Amino acid sequence: MSATAPSSPSSPSSPSSPSASAASPARIARFFAAYDALFAHWHVPVERLDVRTVHGTTRVNACGPRDGRPLVLLHGGGATSAMWFAVAPALAAAGHRVLAVDLIGDPGRSVHDGTPLGGVPGLMAWLDAVLDGLGVDRADLCGHSYGTWTAVEYALHAPGRVGRIALLDPTNVFAGLRPGYLLRALPLFLPRRTAARARSYLAWESGNTPPLDAGCREVYALGYADFPASRIVTGPRPTADRLRTLTAPTLALFADRSRAHDAHRVAAATRRALPGATIAVLPGLAHHNLPTAGAAEVNRRLTEFLSREKD
Repeated sequence: MSATAPSSPSSPSSPSSPSASAASPARIARFFAAYDALFAHWHVPVERLDVRTVHGTTRVNACGPRDGRPLVLLHGGGATSAMWFAVAPALAAAGHRVLAVDLIGDPGRSVHDGTPLGGVPGLMAWLDAVLDGLGVDRADLCGHSYGTWTAVEYALHAPGRVGRIALLDPTNVFAGLRPGYLLRALPLFLPRRTAARARSYLAWESGNTPPLDAGCREVYALGYADFPASRIVTGPRPTADRLRTLTAPTLALFADRSRAHDAHRVAAATRRALPGATIAVLPGLAHHNLPTAGAAEVNRRLTEFLSREKD
């Protein structure tokens, strides 16, 4: 397994997706145009790497010094690695080798044309293989939303490969989702997906906070409606006993106005689970816009946390 520069644009393929044949090339092209357009906002050179594993080809968008400390960015469900445009440049400038991964099977430029992930063990093995293909023995992890659950699970799965972990509005890690949030999100899982449905959901979630970046909104909405993605791999929240075994220094930043959960209550639960963690609730931000509208404060806290030698 090795990382190579892509020789041609990726095309979506997913053996486990019944909707793959229903998505027209024109609609998929529209998604990729929105995805690629977001990279114009990174304002740093981006190296596009493809890592082949038994599950397919994983796209990794890399920036920062090649000899910098590896930092893997794990996006939320449906958001793609392009969402990190407001975060990745600051981390690269701080000296990190930023490796923003497109989750295989999710909308993006990873191609799921191999073995299905099958479950949490498969997801962990996929990330093992991606790091192997990149030649990374040990990395820091930063996740948003679903990416936080993935980061924590991976840190528990392979503690020797993880330095620090940063969690942006973590979900399904320290507490569950609000019932009202789940009800509002339920239509997203119904047939006849439309971009308008996804846009409506994102507008509701942002509420009285800054609107979600228009480019991020369109990538999410078009990916939701048009991309032949696989079913996302999920699992239960880590138990208290498992969380107590987490050895990686942890930063958790919560969005004060997140509709996914009560940020202050989940922050308190995080303090109980991980007494040594660095925890903060950032005001005036929602779940989805935390990495963009809150980028200045997020970047300040991330670079400070990741630069520490010891806690």
